[in-house]
Amino acid sequence: MLGKLTIKNYALIENLDISLHQGLNIITGETGAGKSIIMGALGLILGNRAEGKHFFDDSRKCVIEGYFQIGNYQLRDFFAEHDLDYEEETIIRREIAVDGKSRAFVNDSPVTLNILRALGEQLIDIHSQHATLQITTEGFQLLVLDSVAKNQAIQQEYQVGLKQYRQHEKALKELKEIIAAATMEQDFNQFQFDELDAANLQEGEEEALEEEQGQLEHADEIKRGLLAATFLLDEQEYAVIQRLKEAHQQLQSLEKFLSADNDLAARLQSSLIEIKDISQEIASLEQQIGIDQGRLDFVNERLSVLYNLKKKHRAASLAELIVLRETLEHKLQVTANQEQELQKAEQQVAESLTKLSAVALRLHESRKAKIKEVEAHVHAVLTTVGMPNAQLQISLNLLSPEKYKTSGGDEVQFLFSANKGQSLQQIHKVASGGELSRLMLAIKSLIAKSSSLPTIIFDEIDTGISGEVALKVGEIMEGLADRMQVMAITHLPQIASKGEAHFKVYKFDEGDKTKSSIVRLDKDERIKEVAQMLSGSRPGDAALAHAKQLIYGEA
Repeated sequence: MLGKLTIKNYALIENLDISLHQGLNIITGETGAGKSIIMGALGLILGNRAEGKHFFDDSRKCVIEGYFQIGNYQLRDFFAEHDLDYEEETIIRREIAVDGKSRAFVNDSPVTLNILRALGEQLIDIHSQHATLQITTEGFQLLVLDSVAKNQAIQQEYQVGLKQYRQHEKALKELKEIIAAATMEQDFNQFQFDELDAANLQEGEEEALEEEQGQLEHADEIKRGLLAATFLLDEQEYAVIQRLKEAHQQLQSLEKFLSADNDLAARLQSSLIEIKDISQEIASLEQQIGIDQGRLDFVNERLSVLYNLKKKHRAASLAELIVLRETLEHKLQVTANQEQELQKAEQQVAESLTKLSAVALRLHESRKAKIKEVEAHVHAVLTTVGMPNAQLQISLNLLSPEKYKTSGGDEVQFLFSANKGQSLQQIHKVASGGELSRLMLAIKSLIAKSSSLPTIIFDEIDTGISGEVALKVGEIMEGLADRMQVMAITHLPQIASKGEAHFKVYKFDEGDKTKSSIVRLDKDERIKEVAQMLSGSRPGDAALAHAKQLIYGEA
C-alpha cells in the first residue's frame, strides 16, 4: 500500500506531504483545486512520462516520492530480477531537473521508466473515467477471467510453451530457407567442388612448381655455368685447387722458420679441403641437371591450371582455394542431409505445438469455468447500484493453433445490455459514461477478491450517478477497502461519507503566486466538508445534520 506521498516543486504545489490510511481514503476539493495535479505527480512515480516542465519554482528541481509498504505482495523475485535492493518499505523517487531531464529511483537505485512502470503496475491500479475504456479491450477481458480463475501458473506455463514453439517454428523456417537456397545452388556447387577436387590442390605446391619451372627453363645455362665453375676450380692448367696445393706446400716448407704460433699452413689446408668439397658438389649438381622438355611442359601446364583456378575464384593463394573446396563440400553435405534435418525440425515444431495446445486448452477450460461466476457477480453489483436489468454475457471461443496469441488460445467478447428489452451488444456501443463506470466498478470489485494488488484509486468515476446509487457505490468501495487500500477522488457526498480518512485539496494565493495543498480533515471539518458538498459553501443546520448522519449514522 501507499503509506506516504511527498511532492516538492510540482505545478501549483510547493511542498506537500500526505500520509494515507490503509483502508478507504477520500479526496475531495473544488474543481481546479489541484486533485488532478496530485494524480499527475503520483503517475510520475508509477512510470508515466514527464511531458514538459512541471515547476512551481523554475530555479529548483521537482521531486516526488512515494513510500510503499510491500511486505505482503510477493515482490522479492521482481526486485532480484532487476537487481534492486528489496525493502519492505520501498521508496520510489522521481526527479525532474530544471533542464527537463528526468531520473527515477527505487530504494536509491536508478531505474528506467520501463522498470518503474512494471513495478507501478503491481502496486497501484488507477481507475479513472478514461480507464473505463479498458473494459472494451480483449486483454482486459481476459485479465478479468484469469484473475478470478487464478490462472497465473497456467499462464506462465503457456508463455514458456509459446516461446518454445515460436523458437522451433523460426528454426524450421530458417532451415527451409537454407535448404531452398542450397538446392538452387546444388548443381553449381557440385560443379565447382568437382573441379577443385579433381585439381588435387596441395598447399605449397605452387611455390615448388614455380621454383622447378625456373630451373627447367634455364637448364642449359645452369649446366654451362656449373661446368665452367668445375673447370676453373679443378680441371684447367692453372686450376684453383692445383694452385692452392702448391701454395700449401710452400707454407709447409717454411714452417721451421716461422713462429710456432703461426697456423697459416693449417688454415690454407682447411680452405683447400672446403674448396675441393664445393667442386665435387658442383660437379654432382651438374650431372643432375638435365634438359627435360617433357617435365617442363608438365610443370607449365600444372601451373596454368592453378593460375586459372585462382583467377576464376578470385583467390589470392592455393590456401584460399582449398578453403573454398572445403566450404563447398560442407554445403553439399548439408543438402544431402536436408531430409533428415527437415524431418527433425518439423517433429520439434509438431511436438511443441501439441504441448502448447494442451496448455491452451487447460487455460480455456479454466477461464470458461468462471464465466458464470463473473456474470453473476457483475449482475448482483449492478443491481445494487441501480441497474437491475443490466446483463453481461461473456463469449469465449478456442482458436485454432495458428491463431494463438500471447494471451492464450482464446477469443473473448463481453456483450452488455443496460436495459430491459435491449439486445446484447459490444460494451462501447451501448453503455453510457455512468453505466461504464458502474460496470467497471463491479468488475474491479470482483478482481480485488482474487488479486493481491495493494492499492486501487478511483478518480472521479461517479459520473452520471447520484443519490441512492452513489451511496451503494460508496458501500462497494468500503467493501473493497476491507481487503486493500482504496483512494477515491469524488464530488459526491454519499461516497465522501464512507472514508476512513478524508483529505481536502484546496487552492490559495500567497504573495504573487497561487498554491495548491492538501489537508486531512478531523471529525468536525469532515462533517462541514460533506455538508458543503450537499448544499453549498454555507451549509445550514439541516445539511450539517445530514452530513453527520451520512458519515457516522447519527443525527
